[in-house]
Amino acid sequence: MNQTVIVLDFGGQYSQLIARKIRECQVYCEVLPWTARTETILAKKPIGLVFSGGPASVYAEGAPTVEKALLEQGIPVLGICYGCQLMVRLLGGEVKAAQADTAREYGRTQTAFDTETPLFAGLPAEGISWMSHGDYVSRLPDGFAICAKTAHCPNAGVFNKDRRLYGLQFHPEVRHTENGKEMIRRFLADVCGAEGDWVMKDFAARAVEEIRAKVGEEKVLLALSGGVDSSVAAALISRAIGKRLISIYVDHGLMRKNESEEVEAYYSALPLEFHRINAEERFLAGLKGVTDPEKKRRFIGAEFIKVFSEAAETYGPAAYLAQGTIYPDVIESGAAGGHTIKSHHNVGGLPEQIGFQGIVEPLRILFKDEVRALGRELGVPESIVSRQPFPGPGLAVRVIGEVTAEKLKIVREADAVFREVMARRSLAGSADQFFAVLTDMRTVGVMGDERSYQYTVALRAVTTEDFMTADFARIPYEALEEVSRRIVNEVPGVNRVVYDITSKPPSTVEFE
Repeated sequence: MNQTVIVLDFGGQYSQLIARKIRECQVYCEVLPWTARTETILAKKPIGLVFSGGPASVYAEGAPTVEKALLEQGIPVLGICYGCQLMVRLLGGEVKAAQADTAREYGRTQTAFDTETPLFAGLPAEGISWMSHGDYVSRLPDGFAICAKTAHCPNAGVFNKDRRLYGLQFHPEVRHTENGKEMIRRFLADVCGAEGDWVMKDFAARAVEEIRAKVGEEKVLLALSGGVDSSVAAALISRAIGKRLISIYVDHGLMRKNESEEVEAYYSALPLEFHRINAEERFLAGLKGVTDPEKKRRFIGAEFIKVFSEAAETYGPAAYLAQGTIYPDVIESGAAGGHTIKSHHNVGGLPEQIGFQGIVEPLRILFKDEVRALGRELGVPESIVSRQPFPGPGLAVRVIGEVTAEKLKIVREADAVFREVMARRSLAGSADQFFAVLTDMRTVGVMGDERSYQYTVALRAVTTEDFMTADFARIPYEALEEVSRRIVNEVPGVNRVVYDITSKPPSTVEFE
């Protein structure tokens, strides 16, 4: 078993980013909600705990908290922002609301660090940190000392070295904080004693053995989309059970232009059992009249299971269903115990009765870049490993409102124009994901000297490290102008194109 660090999520916007930074330091971690019971946390035998930030005030009635006993186990703790304030308050210190002219800080902040403290040893004594707080630590608990300060916040970093308890008012997990990742690395290595045993080669070997132990001599039916996650899952499961893996590609009619044909051509040429099921009419019929995005996702998830159950009878029998579920899917769907952001069709969208003996999800604890690293370890072609992610519900969540064949045709053509222009202008590498969305909004326009009342297409392009946070890509105006002109001229039904410049958070990458 790998050494484990637990991140307790107090509702902070950067909680998943903390986990990602810890994984980058080759230390395995899990995210649990602050409501997790102390015995549940301790049962995982963590070598360290991280308390995330959060929007609440620790002194407010009903504010998220943990049992004080969690701080008395001898386990190193790093409290970040709200987590720092909570630790201080639980141990007898004081937290107050900042006044307008003191202690309240947001954004880039010049910070001084005590380089004798383990978290800052060997780092510059001054640098920029990212602040976002309206409360501050006004009095330290007994045994604590200051290790960082700013012009307005004298207790920007606090610690008790003997108890291995550390609190930072700023956010070391965000890239705006200079040397922030190195501070996290020092907490893991120098305070927690982490050995850095989280590597993909070891994970692959262990996952193969776990798959074999779970499925025995049974067959496994894989939901193969042709994307990164399902392709890496296919390679991993195939290594474990060989020809007992049956790969099924369901063409639900919600794919991008020519994508189903490309998937079939590629996988049919590989040494595995591959079947394509055409189910477009079935999915469109079920989506008729459905406008709520959660209902779309849940219907697609349930219908997927029905199709696979039928496929199991035709090509099986198979006892297990395999999926390329990854950790962000689990977190955003609330399956890790937190809030549901959106139900991914392969997690929150699954019905209670799936019709299989069990589900095999070998990538369930991995972030996207870890999946790519595993794919390379397994020898999956780079053309697939580096492919942009595509949502399981497909274009159903890129058509706002009811999904129809007409709307799908519009968004397919618009998306194809966007991708073609990005590729021809050598801009595809400037964004980690980009696509077109057909909004449910019609606007007045003038085309051929006549009034038009047609759809608005939204373009979305983001840059990200882990897809848990993202920023909009700065695509040159000339490229956006060409995409807009071509979509309006070449795609019937569209008279307006807009570009989304919202980050994640507060939005998500997909519109639905």
